[in-house]
Amino acid sequence: MEEFTKEELAKFNGKDGAKCYIAYQGKVYDVTESMLWDDGDHQGMHEAGIDLTEEMDDSPHDDDVMEEITVVGTLID
Repeated sequence: MEEFTKEELAKFNGKDGAKCYIAYQGKVYDVTESMLWDDGDHQGMHEAGIDLTEEMDDSPHDDDVMEEITVVGTLID
């Protein structure tokens, strides 16, 4: 499993052919194939390539939505 800094994670923003990764509670998830993350944008509310831990508090999703997404690494400081 790969480790990502926030700077490295930012490169996976889903733009210009880049993979689309998000972080949540220390894990990095690959949402590249999700139709809900088109070009690194999640319904105009969130951008890929960032840690969404704090933003999930305002989300209509529960933590269990993350269980369906492939984990590709961990987020490190």
